[in-house]
Amino acid sequence: MAVELDELRALLKVLSEADVAEFEHEAEGVRIFVKRGAVVAPAQLVAQAVHNVPPARASQTLVERVVDDGSIDVTSPFVGTFYRAPGPDTPAFVDVGTTVKVGQTLCIVEAMKLMNEIEAEQAGTIVEVYAQNGKAVEFGQKLFRMKKA
Repeated sequence: MAVELDELRALLKVLSEADVAEFEHEAEGVRIFVKRGAVVAPAQLVAQAVHNVPPARASQTLVERVVDDGSIDVTSPFVGTFYRAPGPDTPAFVDVGTTVKVGQTLCIVEAMKLMNEIEAEQAGTIVEVYAQNGKAVEFGQKLFRMKKA
């Protein structure tokens, strides 16, 4: 089942007029997720289709929770395929023990055929990698645990 552009425009208009902050719907293998106020790849695609907006680099991560020891879990901002490295024959962006700076690329999540770099929103050290390279990840799924600097 394909989503028609006119139907998508109408849905976005209704959500905007009703001031809905978040909307999710899945039917017949098609999932639509809209979150206003956050820039993520699916929203960028909608903006491109509806308003002819140029693509922007996705650097959105979600901090799920702060753990008692001061570490944070970095979660996936959308559904896609998780990649630890920019290519099959290149080293991982980060490993356990890697010290990262704000804005440093942690991984790539491929969503809707777009490669989205997920960047660190906080400085720290990677203490655990949850996701498996080349495997699907869900919205909100833990990717990394990071000890804040």
